[in-house]
Amino acid sequence: MKPAPFEYHAPTTTEEALSLLAEHGYDAKILAGGQSLIPMMNFRLVQPAILVDLNNIPDLAYINPGDDGGLRLGSMTRHHQVETSPLVAERAPLIHETMPKIAYPQVRSRGTFGGSISHADPSAELVALSVALDGNFRLRNRDGERWTPAREFFVGLFTTVLEPNELLVEASLPPMPPHSGWSLKEVARRPHDFALIGVAAVVTLDEKGLCQQARMVLISAGDVPMVAHKAVELLKGQAPTAEAIKAAAEVAATEDIDPSSDIHATAEFRRHLANVLSRRALEQAFQRAAENK
Repeated sequence: MKPAPFEYHAPTTTEEALSLLAEHGYDAKILAGGQSLIPMMNFRLVQPAILVDLNNIPDLAYINPGDDGGLRLGSMTRHHQVETSPLVAERAPLIHETMPKIAYPQVRSRGTFGGSISHADPSAELVALSVALDGNFRLRNRDGERWTPAREFFVGLFTTVLEPNELLVEASLPPMPPHSGWSLKEVARRPHDFALIGVAAVVTLDEKGLCQQARMVLISAGDVPMVAHKAVELLKGQAPTAEAIKAAAEVAATEDIDPSSDIHATAEFRRHLANVLSRRALEQAFQRAAENK
């Protein structure tokens, strides 16, 4: 339960951190909240030669309103800050509603928004929510920056498009249109455990009450957040009737995901949960959309 030897750096500016990443590349690991990295280091599942600690860089921790009515979150913003922010509650209610379900208060006091995203665990709620909310991430290296959509950021199990010399510095979430609703449903073996399956749904109704837009992303259903493309295509342009929602949920569970079996649940059971939770998430999301004028 002891990490392998490593060299420790605690930069005080983003530029200093980026210079360290440029110098050390694959040998370096970023320390944000440490809620995932430190246990992995203690078990020697990862053995970085260089540890770059971001906790002395205050410029990376913020929650700001976006010019478009959305939300901008610095990568070192703590989960607890996100959970208790009135601005998050107003502009990203799906995230506000989800935060208390993430781990335990002790973890949320240290864990960071950007750390969870960069870790890219397909069982993590914020990973799926960033895709469901059509978020964008600002990535920086010593020479410049680029933006990448959340739906393109996650490429495999614990794997993202981040280059060794890059740092996720900000997440940008667009505003939800009028007549929009949201929901997150998940099942875990114990409260606050990683979900066996989870479903995040965001929907928008048009003036006639038909489904104008829908996004549904499933948690713990594959190596990345699994977008239910086929399921939402069934809903677009349709009235959100019980029959339409049931059909979309069945397609999500049978065609849109690739769950595996493990000691906690079989793939078959995960598909069953995906069906049930997709239906419940869509029902709640459409109900909220009808109420949100």
